[in-house]
Parts: sequence; C-alpha cells; structure tokens
Amino acid sequence: MWQKYILAETIEGAVQALYTNGDSARIIAGGTDLILEIERGVRKGITTIIDITRIPGLEQIWEDEAGVIHMGPLVTHNHVVASPLIREKAYALLQSCWEVGSPQIRNRGTIAGNLVTASPANDTISPLVAFDAKLALLSKRGERVVALADFYTGVRKTVMEADEIITDIFFNAPSPDQHSFFIKTALRKAQAISVINISVMIQMNQGMVQKPSITLGAVAPTIIHAEEAEDYLVGKRLKDDVITEAAALTAKASRPISDVRGSADYRSYMVGVIAKRALTAIQAGVNKGAIPENPILLMGSGLQAQPVKDKWHGDEIHTWINGKEYHFKTGFDKTLLNLIRDEAALIGTKEGCAEGECGACTVFLDGRAVMSCLVPAPRAHGAEIVTIEGLADGDQLHPVQQAFIKHGAVQCGFCTPGFLMSAAKLFEERETPTQAEIKQSITGNLCRCTGYYKIVEAIEAASQPEKLAHQKHYKQE
Repeated sequence: MWQKYILAETIEGAVQALYTNGDSARIIAGGTDLILEIERGVRKGITTIIDITRIPGLEQIWEDEAGVIHMGPLVTHNHVVASPLIREKAYALLQSCWEVGSPQIRNRGTIAGNLVTASPANDTISPLVAFDAKLALLSKRGERVVALADFYTGVRKTVMEADEIITDIFFNAPSPDQHSFFIKTALRKAQAISVINISVMIQMNQGMVQKPSITLGAVAPTIIHAEEAEDYLVGKRLKDDVITEAAALTAKASRPISDVRGSADYRSYMVGVIAKRALTAIQAGVNKGAIPENPILLMGSGLQAQPVKDKWHGDEIHTWINGKEYHFKTGFDKTLLNLIRDEAALIGTKEGCAEGECGACTVFLDGRAVMSCLVPAPRAHGAEIVTIEGLADGDQLHPVQQAFIKHGAVQCGFCTPGFLMSAAKLFEERETPTQAEIKQSITGNLCRCTGYYKIVEAIEAASQPEKLAHQKHYKQE
C-alpha cells in the first residue's frame, strides 16, 4: 500500500520527513481512517507513511495555568474517555468520544485524525467547534494557529497544507457555569457513523442563558452553528416553551442531503428532536453518570505510548509475538493482520471485514486491544503483540477459552478469536465484570451467527476469580 515507511522519533523529524517527501507523504497516528482511504483509493498517490506513534509525550491531556485545555496529536478517543479533566469540564467531548466506533477503534483512533479526515459526520468535530477549539499546525515554515471553525472548506477538505502536522488541539476550559451535551442518531447502538449529531454548550447566569453554542454535524458540508437558535436563547430561561422554540430554530438551520444512512427530510426532523433532548438535558442538569466513571477501555497497561526497543532502519520488522522474538524481512507494505497471518504463520487471527467493523482480527498491541486490519505492519517494529495463540499457557487454556467450550459459545468459530481477545483484555481491567461491562467490552465484535447470549454467558462464567489464576501475561524484558 505504501513504498516507504518512516517511524519518526521526534515531531521535528516528522516535519522534516513531510517536507522532504512532499504531497506523496501522510502522517499516521491511529490510521483507522487513513488505511481504509489508501486501500479504497480515496487518498491517491500516497507512497510514504510517517508514523508518529512512538514519539513520547504526544498522548497527554492537560490544562495550563491560563485555563486552556490541550490535547496532543496522539490523544485517542479512549484517552479522552478516561480523562477526569474532560469529564469534569468538557463533557460533550467525552460523550462524542464514547460514541466513536468500538473499544478497539477508540484505542487507535486519535482526535487529531478525526479532525483531519474532515467528514461532517465525524463525532468529535461538533463539540470542539462548540468549545471554539483551535489547532496548532507546524511545518518547516513555522507554526500557525487556526480556529477549528475556519479549518474546514468542504466535505473532506481543510486549509491544512500537505507539509503541516497538528501538534496541539486546545480550547478554553469551560467554567463551572457552562454546561455541554452531545447527542447523535445512528443506525445501530455501536460502531455507527452519525446520521446527525449535535453539540450544545450553554453558560447560565442567575438562571439566564448566556453565550449559547449549538453546533450541528452531518447536516451540511461542514459543521455549522444554529445561529438563529443561539441568538434566540440569549437572556432567556430554559423553560419548556423556550426549549421547544429553540429546537425548531435549530432544525431550521440544517441543510442536509439524502444518502444511504438517512433522507434529508428525516435528518431535518431529527435535528429538532435531538436539539430538544440536548437542551432538556442541560435544563435538568447534565447527568454525567450516564457514562461510567471507570469505563471499559480494553487498554490494559497500554494507556501510555511505549518506547521503541530497536531503532527502525526500514529493512526489518523486529517484534515480539506471544513472547517470541521475530525478525521479518518482508511484509512492510501490509497490515499488521496480514503480517501476523502471512509472515508469522499465526492464522488464528481472522480477517472478517478488513475495515475495523467485525473485530475478528483483534490482537493486543503494546497492551491495547486493536483491530489489526487497520494497523500498518511496520508499527509492529519494537512492539509486543499478543494474538489468540498467546492466550493459553502451554496446554492450559485461558479461563475464557475453557468457558466458551463449556457453554457452547463457539458456533461457526470465525468470530471467536476476536471475542476471546476482547474478553481476556476485559479481565485485566475487571476481575468480575458486570453483564453491562461484558456487553460494552464486546461492542467491537460481531457474531454473524447471532449467538451473543452464549458468548455473554461464557464470559460471565469465566470471570470467577479462581479461574483467572491461570492467566498469562507476556512481557518482553
């Protein structure tokens, strides 16, 4: 898919590589969009990939002394979901990240990547526009700051130059009297692109609305403000009749199209519906308990970026799979899934959809559960990987493997490796998960036999503490 792969060691090195390789180069962080775009020909002429995932410190979320919240270019959706700072001060952003894909996708997909893809249906854009976020763009020519509202020029079009990289996403931390809420409608409960989404942020002063911001996604070529509704709300109390009128004005602002996910008429109607829901949620006092304080991430010990164990020279992928050392001289232009199957001959990891939807290709990459079909193979260099073959301890099956057999959770078997990997990672985060947590952990795994009841039953049975004593964790010293 690419001819040259660069594992950048510094931001300056990544910028230099962009400058040297010109329009044929792209930065990759999560890659959950870029890999598919290259495979489908959406991004043409890309011959060089510049991987920044091994640069330390880029996954941080922090608030500076001036009260500005910053997110580095490697901040993933799950980093946001796990952030107490975002939960406290930017709840709509946390809600939007919780709605993105699945745990495996949220472990790789970055906020910066979501913004750069520039689809008006992308969930994190509307809350960040509502927060008046800005981007720091760095190139050999220097740094410039662009307001996110000015970043987009159309569907999948931005003002970003080919030699620029996002180094910071930042916005003023909302004050305690500013309340935000995000809602999306989609065609299913998980792993779904927004049919429409809305973000609302309102500052209340003695019960009166001040500085309202209502932003809409997937109803125009770019994220738009419902300006008439915003103007109407200023100085009013959030009473039922006011909310009804503001919702109607919000619906009036939309200018959607019809596509495979919904008609223009449906979208126009639903904008008003979810605007009313969002405003009512703020009126009632945002219930931040709707998203668990300790959510299922499937990140295990992989919350922070791992340093490279061996310098990348471009002629060998030196990696560890299930505790065994490998030196691959081929497969550089493949995905991690195909490297594992073709080069390592570990065929337990399956290719189901090849687009991050089904979860059959789930593996652990430096402690995180990821969809290996959306990870470039060279990212395995210097990394620790665990596949389905690595769950058992010799002849002793992992408790969840035993439970799947005992409870008849193995049906056609194709999806089973992915379910087992997700469940095993869940047990690292919860010794005895609730049924709701079990269901959340497998939202990224599809069973085409529709046999989820037995799968959930097996995972529940495997969570008995005495059975977990046989777990084995691979760590390369």
